[in-house]
Amino acid sequence: MQEQKFNRIFFIVTDGLGIGYEPRQAEFHDEGANSMLHASEALPLEIPTWTKLGITEIAETSKHVPRNKKPLAYMGKIYEMSNGKDTLTGHWEMMGIYTKVPNPQFIEKGFPADLVAELSKAFDNRKIIGNRNASGTVILAELGLQHIEKGDMIIYTSPDSTLQIIGDEKTLGVEKLTEYAKRARAICSSRPEWNVARVISRPFVYENGKFTRTFNRHDFANKPTGHIILEDLQKAGVEVVAVGKINDIFSHVGIDKVYGPASDDENMDVAIDIASSNTKNQFVFVNLVQFDSHFGHREDPIGYSQNISRLDIKLTKLINAMKSDDLLIITSDHGNDPTKGPDHTREALPLTIFSKKFKSPCVFKEPLKGLGTAGNIVARNFNVPTVQTGEDIFDKLI
Repeated sequence: MQEQKFNRIFFIVTDGLGIGYEPRQAEFHDEGANSMLHASEALPLEIPTWTKLGITEIAETSKHVPRNKKPLAYMGKIYEMSNGKDTLTGHWEMMGIYTKVPNPQFIEKGFPADLVAELSKAFDNRKIIGNRNASGTVILAELGLQHIEKGDMIIYTSPDSTLQIIGDEKTLGVEKLTEYAKRARAICSSRPEWNVARVISRPFVYENGKFTRTFNRHDFANKPTGHIILEDLQKAGVEVVAVGKINDIFSHVGIDKVYGPASDDENMDVAIDIASSNTKNQFVFVNLVQFDSHFGHREDPIGYSQNISRLDIKLTKLINAMKSDDLLIITSDHGNDPTKGPDHTREALPLTIFSKKFKSPCVFKEPLKGLGTAGNIVARNFNVPTVQTGEDIFDKLI
């Protein structure tokens, strides 16, 4: 057994941040998608720290961002292995699961009548409205008052495999909405043709004539379909800390401590606080959802660019707080180019690997195969089995 190189690993997933071309883009109808480039063209990025680490050596950005030929981190592009471009597919691949057949989608016609009938029964015989592929904010603006006034339940789907349920925090309540989502998860899981990857509760508030979605959402995902690195870490005595959507994505499997969904800034603050402490033997797994939920799906490249720049500020604080024996890994689960419509996009994904103890970090010249490459760094460090959904580059990190 090798000596453990790093005491703690901070693993940040920039949910929906892609960096352009990968060989299967045409297959997914995503030719030309490049989330980071197109966001940077809409509004100049201010990312001095990530630039020093080396992001502009692997990611094309608008001309205002200088390249850095002596990166402080190991940098690489990852090509996803699995047959999908959604949250579960990406995160699961990181931890060892290859998705061969994606979960069903209901983009064209909405959910079938027999499923809707079962949902209505589960929702205390409330009328179901919506039931189409839509932007959550758009369908909320359209049907939110009908839900409040009549108690009808809004459901919709998105360009990935989801059933989303909208509820008012005042008239319905978060508890009741969460219970409905749990019932919907059981119904969807009961038949393969209904088995969406995630059922999502989407609470909102209505104040001064304005609808605002809150962070009291919950994702009820399918349980991982195979063994994952998180389970081995837990058995090995490594504390697995889930921040943001991570606990929902893995359906509580292999998780020791949970910090629930919040804004990207708040989730980074959790990581910064942990880094500032003197904890031992931890894997801190953080999801930053707003690239995807707030800016990609809402086709807002300016907001997307601003979120990257805000991340850089938090990244600076995290690195300053990290100890010499800590490791930072940053990668993404899929793209969501805000200039290509509201759908996820199949793109190359960035990999940043930083430690204060690295002597001569470099850029990997060839694209890396599989998001499990990032997971395998974690596995090797904590002496648990590696996975087949990525490469093993641990010995190259010196």
